[in-house]
This record gives sequence, C-alpha cells and structure tokens, in this order.
Amino acid sequence: MISTILILFFGALVIAVAGTPVSKWLAPKVGVMAIPRARDIHTRPVPRMGGVAIFAAVMVGAVLLSDRFYVRELAALLFGASLMSFLGLIDDRFSLSAYVRLVAQMGTAFFMYYIGVRVQLFDNLILDALITMLWITGITNAMNFLDNMDGLLAGISAVIASFFLMLSVINGQYLVGLLSAAILGACIGFLIWNWNPATVFMGDSGSMFLGFTLAVLAIKLRFMGQSTTVSWMVPVIVLGLPVFDMTMVFVSRIRRGKNPLTTPGKDHTSHRIANHGYTNREAVMMLYLVCGALGMIAVLSSFASVTTNLVLAAILVILGLTLLWFMELGPWKLNTPDQPKTNPPAQAAPVQPAAEAAITASQSSASG
Repeated sequence: MISTILILFFGALVIAVAGTPVSKWLAPKVGVMAIPRARDIHTRPVPRMGGVAIFAAVMVGAVLLSDRFYVRELAALLFGASLMSFLGLIDDRFSLSAYVRLVAQMGTAFFMYYIGVRVQLFDNLILDALITMLWITGITNAMNFLDNMDGLLAGISAVIASFFLMLSVINGQYLVGLLSAAILGACIGFLIWNWNPATVFMGDSGSMFLGFTLAVLAIKLRFMGQSTTVSWMVPVIVLGLPVFDMTMVFVSRIRRGKNPLTTPGKDHTSHRIANHGYTNREAVMMLYLVCGALGMIAVLSSFASVTTNLVLAAILVILGLTLLWFMELGPWKLNTPDQPKTNPPAQAAPVQPAAEAAITASQSSASG
C-alpha cells in the first residue's frame, strides 16, 4: 500500500505541476478569468482554471487504480466529484445563482447517500440522510468560502489530505489513503503556481471538487476499535478550520442583515488576520499552522476514549466560540458593518504615459 501511495502522490504532483500552466494558457481563450472586483485583492485579471489541473491530477490516479477499489463506490465518488468540478467551472464562466449551486450540491450529496456513502449516527434512515446531505453540502461550501487568498485553500487542502492519509494508513483504509495521497500531491503541485503572488487561481472548479471529495473521504474514514462517536468527531476536528470560517461568516453576515450565501465580502478569517498588521503570506501561514494543530489533535482523538473525546470536544467548542467572539465582536471585529479595516491608499505621483505602462506591466497579482 505504501509504494502505491507514493506512486500516486508523485504522479498527481507531476500532473498538477505540468497541467496548471496549460490551464493558465487555456483560461483566457474560454473566458474563465478572475476580473478584479471591489472585494478582491488582485489588481489585474488572473486565470482561474487551475482547478481543472487539480481535478485531472486526482482523477487520473483514481482511474488508473480503479481495479483495486470497490467499483460501485469509486464510480459514485468519481461521478459526484466530476459533477462538482464541472458545476464550479460553469459557475466560473457564467456566474450561476448561489441557489442553483446549492440545489445541485444537495442533489449530488443525496446521490452519495443513496449509493451507500453515508453518515451513520442514528438508526434512522431519514436522519442519516439529512446529516449526510448537510455534511457534504456544508463542507463543499466551506472549502469554497476558504478560497479567498493566494495559496490558502490549496495549502489547507494539502494539510487536511495529509492527515486523512495518515489516519487511513494507521487504520488500513486503502480507498481513503490513495485518494488522500492524490489530493495531497495535486494540491502541492498547484500551490507552486498559486503561492503569493499567484499567477493562477483554482476557481470554483477546484474548490468545490476539493470540498466534495474531502467531505466524502471524511465519511469513509473508520477507526479500529472505536465507537461511532469517535469516528464522526475525528474528521470534524481535521476540518475544523473551514467549518469555523464558514460559521463565522454566516454569523457575521446574518448579524449584519445580509444573505450569507449571496453577500460576498472581506469578512473571512484570513482577511481579519491580514487587517491587523499581518501580510497575506503571514495570514496564510498562520492558518496552515492552525489546521496542522487541529490535525494532530484529531490523530490523538482517534486513539482516545469516548469520555476523553467528549471533554476534548467541549474544550474545542469553547475555544471556537471564544475566537468567534474575538473576531466578530472583540478586538478583531470588522471596522465598519460592510467594510473591514484597511490602510488608506497612498497618493501616487503623476507619471508619464510611457512610465505608467512600464509600471503596470511590472505589477504583481494577488488572490481575491
């Protein structure tokens, strides 16, 4: 299993490294570009088809190794992940309604439940179906929300996939291990091009694909000799950062009387960190460390008793609520109801047309 994991990891890495420049070249030809908006950080159009390279890197490995998997589950996962990536690509090109995306996500999540990939917390089919749909749809959107700064989502996805890989190897879960290795390699390969200042964005085709796939892998994780309580707590802890970020954004926008699904803004965790004396790179690295810490806690949790995990869950919830207060109502709250604190723009001296063109050509881009 280890040798296959290494082959799949490096294969996905190479495909992502080589495929991302192709997606950059193709994006302007098909009109999939990130045009700067008021809420964005980047200052010039940036290709946002990098998610296609991530998708291809993971899918090629999965198809090549499909004879090792349960065909029905693999086919369902590939179908659902492909639909999410395609839906994201259409959204990148034509800007679909948030409600259209939500209905499609919920439909795909129900299909996964129907095919047998489901959360099993209660001895009740309706409750388990609702939780499965809520989990898959919620994590898909949480990861999509987190794609708001150069290198952030690709790096966070790599950290999450690395811990899923570790847990799957410990517990002998072949399917989860191989797909986690492929995601890890693909995200690292893409991150080479997406690190600040990014020359390409993954777009919704990448964020929705990663969110959906990681949500499904979390459902598939099992832990030897552990109860159902522990089995569902561990992946929730690993994915704690995107869950917190989406929760905070929802609370913040609802508190301000805004629709959390259709109201964009610089009100995410990364933005609040960057608004208080840290560079974008520092904000991203801080969130990498937080995600890594949660992953290590999750690994320890997978070996702990139910009582210990309940105490740990209570501590994490209290910490999360405290941090939510700190960022929403405390010292790091938004400066105004709809606009975070920013430094006033510097007044640029007049430049000659020729010099202005040279300056424009030398500007670096940043993610939105």
